[in-house]
Amino acid sequence: MDDAADQLIAALHDGPFETPPWTKFLELLRAELDAIYSGIIFKPPDRGPGGVVELFAGDDAPLEVHQFYRETFYRSDPVMGVTLREGQVYDLTDVFDEANEFHREYRRHILEPRGVRHMKVVRVTEPSGVTGWMFIARRDKPFDKRDAELLARLSTHFRRSLRNHIALEGQLLRARAADSIIARLNIGWLTLDATSTVVQTSAHASAILDHSAALKIGKDGRLAAMRPSVNAVLQSAIAAIVGEASTRPQAICVSDDPWLNMMLTPFSGVSASPDRTSVMIAFLQGETRFGARRHEQIAELFGLLPSEARLALLISQGASLTEAARKLSITVETARSYSKRIYAKMGVRGQTDLVRSILTSVLTLA
Repeated sequence: MDDAADQLIAALHDGPFETPPWTKFLELLRAELDAIYSGIIFKPPDRGPGGVVELFAGDDAPLEVHQFYRETFYRSDPVMGVTLREGQVYDLTDVFDEANEFHREYRRHILEPRGVRHMKVVRVTEPSGVTGWMFIARRDKPFDKRDAELLARLSTHFRRSLRNHIALEGQLLRARAADSIIARLNIGWLTLDATSTVVQTSAHASAILDHSAALKIGKDGRLAAMRPSVNAVLQSAIAAIVGEASTRPQAICVSDDPWLNMMLTPFSGVSASPDRTSVMIAFLQGETRFGARRHEQIAELFGLLPSEARLALLISQGASLTEAARKLSITVETARSYSKRIYAKMGVRGQTDLVRSILTSVLTLA
């Protein structure tokens, strides 16, 4: 039993890093106790039926059982009662009152369809307030004292593992939120090691690189600009950061069409890779397949014609009227005429106000 308990404890602590969590632990627990079902259920204190997370090993209940449970039994579940003492192992006979009609209905509609006649459950609550329950169930053979002792021993580790899972999920949520905000500002990022090899890449940076032929990650994993003159600037900036000759961010215009700008800056974060250390981060801002349609959003938001919106977008990206006219294949006089109509429709006085209007509009969140 001690060897089995050690394996279960190790799997319990490894559980938060699995997808779904605790898969190995639940399979080991079910096998060790010869159960038809082993499960973990947890929920934050303010969640309703839809916020309950159930993980299990064994045969799942029919869909209609899940639906009936959420509609009828969730709020008064005798097995998941928060009145169960923390860390104490309970049997069905401890929490069920056969004289109680509701309890009898629960057994008939929830447990019997799963073939459950015997069950052990233990409840824990981790510091943030998330409550978790660990279950094992059998069809015929009752659980004995040694089974209950094992669950009691596991409950302390279950509480710690649940705490780690909640903390890890919180960090991942914050990271996803931060990455989403950066992406909504049309900025992607990637980290580089001392050899200019890419270590990590955000999804938005990948989209920018896919859309632009001006900057690529080579087969050797290194970041390089396709234009020799730009690549020379890029590699010089990388060398300056690696050699600590420069600690200030390095701004590089990689391409005008499609536009792609880069800010290269020293990075002191810890890389997830065990054999490569990120020493710098490159922020990328440029067109993606979605960004290439941004003029349509500008037209909708400010009531511009498509041709006017394309010009407004180029101006907001820093292009002069001459440069914008060239990119749109129109004359400078036509571009000047468009710009006057744009200023009038948007209620701005000139190029500076136009840029400010676009950069501070809801388009930054699109």
